[in-house]
Amino acid sequence: MSESRTPLVSNQPAWNRTIVYHASRDALGPMTDVILSRLGYQMVLPETFARLQVENPDLHADLLLVDERRIEEVVESGECEGGGRLPIVLLTGKQGAAGDDPRIVGAVKRPAGLHDLYRLMQQVFEDRPRSTPRVPTHLRALCERSGSRWGGRVLSLSENGCLIRSSQAILLGTRFQLELIFPQSESIALEAEAAYQLLPDTGLVFSGIKPSQREALSRFVTQTLLA
Repeated sequence: MSESRTPLVSNQPAWNRTIVYHASRDALGPMTDVILSRLGYQMVLPETFARLQVENPDLHADLLLVDERRIEEVVESGECEGGGRLPIVLLTGKQGAAGDDPRIVGAVKRPAGLHDLYRLMQQVFEDRPRSTPRVPTHLRALCERSGSRWGGRVLSLSENGCLIRSSQAILLGTRFQLELIFPQSESIALEAEAAYQLLPDTGLVFSGIKPSQREALSRFVTQTLLA
């Protein structure tokens, strides 16, 4: 299983959260650990965490990601990883989590994919959780409503929405057709609604997304994260 090798600087980690995982390669989906690390959830094996903690005593783990078949490892390593107080997310079979261990905050079926784990970690850690990853972009966009057309620039994008800087003001609640222009001239036409403002920009949410469109959005986000 791969790990991102982000160095520690000035006794502070360069990422947002440290996730120690007790799991084998086949318990996670392809590149899931790499992409989560790039989203700020640094994924490290127990032995790597122990080495980093020696180098940086201030480093602490925020969550344990544990294959249910290796739960005994958590008992044995609890003192160095969090004294038995850390929340645990289990990687399970079809039946999900069982038992009454108060440390277990969630479960994801093996092999755990990026979106399921990201959504769960957002729920655990963030006050305003996102359901899907968002990446910065510089995509061209074309907007159309009631016969009027104008251009814009997409500043960030997820499967569910985007942040756009538009050549025309977009009132909150406005619904319109949005065409995203991807590299190599690929484009996707979506229905969008202005949901919030981050002046001078507008946050849009997508509706009525077709499976093929969602797949294209997911592919672009994943490729951007791995670039």
